[in-house]
Amino acid sequence: MATRRGFLIGLAAAGVAPRIGWAAVGSPAYLAAAREADGTFTLYGLSTNGIAKFRVPLPARGHAGAAHPIRAEAVAFARRPGQFALVIDCATGAVLHSLTPPERRQFNGHGVFAAGGDLLFTSEQARDTSEGIIGIWDAAAGYARIGEFPSGGIGPHDLRLMPDGQTLVVANGGIATDPSDRTKLNISTMRPNLGYLTLSGTLVDRVEPSPDLQQNSIRHLAVRGDGLVAFAMQWEGQPGMAPPLVALHRRGQAPMLAEAPLADEIAMQGYAGSIAFCGDGSEVAITSPRGGRVHRFGIDGVFLGAVGRADVCGLAPRAGGYLASDGLGGLVAVAPSGLIALARHDCAWDNHIIPL
Repeated sequence: MATRRGFLIGLAAAGVAPRIGWAAVGSPAYLAAAREADGTFTLYGLSTNGIAKFRVPLPARGHAGAAHPIRAEAVAFARRPGQFALVIDCATGAVLHSLTPPERRQFNGHGVFAAGGDLLFTSEQARDTSEGIIGIWDAAAGYARIGEFPSGGIGPHDLRLMPDGQTLVVANGGIATDPSDRTKLNISTMRPNLGYLTLSGTLVDRVEPSPDLQQNSIRHLAVRGDGLVAFAMQWEGQPGMAPPLVALHRRGQAPMLAEAPLADEIAMQGYAGSIAFCGDGSEVAITSPRGGRVHRFGIDGVFLGAVGRADVCGLAPRAGGYLASDGLGGLVAVAPSGLIALARHDCAWDNHIIPL
């Protein structure tokens, strides 16, 4: 009778030994990048209570990441504009592959797996025009680049896979930037949009903010299991304005703005850093590291309240609410009753928490 050990030895001899799954690295619930106290950079695997399940080094500061749905490997994207993305073995910390965008392109900090983990889609833009590109990489063939298609707008940032497994939703921020220093070039004429594309690049739906909010750059996304999309925005218009920073959208319908009372909107300083649905999907929240606040909204757009937390940005679903991170190493649960301290690490968490 064949044994598991014999089977693995046979695969290894054939040069196709399988990579280990997430259980082998402690079954983390989240990934998060951080800057350590000594100035080095790290990728953490975290439990729902903020316990570090693993910690592997990164060669430079990360932004967001993409977690393979089966194998214990993650793609860590450089800060935008980025010229590299690294496929990290989360068991050993080894860099399995280094991805580079085509000439005169840049990575924009986000990516997502599809097709059961066989394909990786990356958010990119042309350096000279800021036209959005979605790159396609064959993860099953060593992350070879096999194609690309237009994102449907300027300056794409976040992208997510819809629950049907066949559609991408893309946050086209609308901002054209100078490739040398990220100077914003088109604020007076910018047109952000939320685009829906098939995995082959066909644009199937696109929505834009109303004309009075076209300087509200769409940046980050959350997707609920039934296809409801929430998007977070960052205001690029006249300083001192307090526009709504979160909206909800279902394909075929108009976006619904979720607006906080004026004093609360002013406190956000026009900046939403991350967005997530809560653990059971009954509400949505955004963070503002500039304002040091978390804002919660019902799915009907009604403001549910705010809590304060210095330099809070990372946000992800958690049972009973959310997990949030801050630039001081703190990890907290966000619940209707307020904040619950979970853990503190000797690091500064970066912008995002990636659920597994």
